[in-house]
Amino acid sequence: MGRIVQVGGTRLWMLESGAGRHPVVFVPGAGGVGLDFFLAHEQVASFATSLIYDRAGTGWSADLALPRSTTEVTDELRALLSTIELRSPHILVGHSLGGAYVRRYAQRFPDEVAAMVLIEPLHEDWNAYMPEHLKIRANAAPDDSLPEVTEDLVAHFRRSFTETFSAFPRPLRDLLIDKHLSPDRLLTGFREGSNVLAILDDLRVGGARPDVPLIVLSGTDIDAAQKVFASEDQLREQIAASGRLFSEIAAKASHGEHRLLPGTTHINIPMVRPDAIAAAVQDLATRAQEL
Repeated sequence: MGRIVQVGGTRLWMLESGAGRHPVVFVPGAGGVGLDFFLAHEQVASFATSLIYDRAGTGWSADLALPRSTTEVTDELRALLSTIELRSPHILVGHSLGGAYVRRYAQRFPDEVAAMVLIEPLHEDWNAYMPEHLKIRANAAPDDSLPEVTEDLVAHFRRSFTETFSAFPRPLRDLLIDKHLSPDRLLTGFREGSNVLAILDDLRVGGARPDVPLIVLSGTDIDAAQKVFASEDQLREQIAASGRLFSEIAAKASHGEHRLLPGTTHINIPMVRPDAIAAAVQDLATRAQEL
């Protein structure tokens, strides 16, 4: 499934399907892989060109030292799109950390972005909406601090992933769970996000973004994986505060909208609500054509 493309001396995995006026590009969150969006990708490919890929250092792409700067990540994505000759402007779909990369791409290359779907995006105003004990600066671990990988932790995540990927075809589900839990990828999310403060600074001083149609998707629930790192009370506080932030992000866009997805969590939206993602993309494609 998919293919390996040589981009600037780095081997990147990608899968392209479908056809349409505004190609859709999915950008996973920290530690995520392109195939996490497989169900949404298939739905989008029924009406548009759809691309999923793995950043260097993640998934089935070549290994690379992490973390990376927003410039490195967005340069890599742009080079990939150029290499495969995917015409712009694009509709960019970014989840969590991928939402920050999408917005940084829009800052740097505004003429190449037609619209954006932001799924629980990392945002530079996060701390302004959070109580003191949930601010990123207060909780940020040293760059070299990684959780201990125990058998119990791996078993816990395996149960969580098995539920999250339950709607995926069996062979693909097993492949994705094994990749996420593999020794070389299990801690990728922590490594990718260890420079989060620098990423937020880049967004803060990176300049204006194009005022394109925008939909923010966010969840309302908590899953077992999140409870490993925070209490349920803390997570409830975070959901309430981030919901206010996401509404404000949408309100600041001329063509913005915030859609709540009950029954979903920060982690699982790409896997359990592909229909909501595809519907958002289709609505944005229509709006982009009207502008």
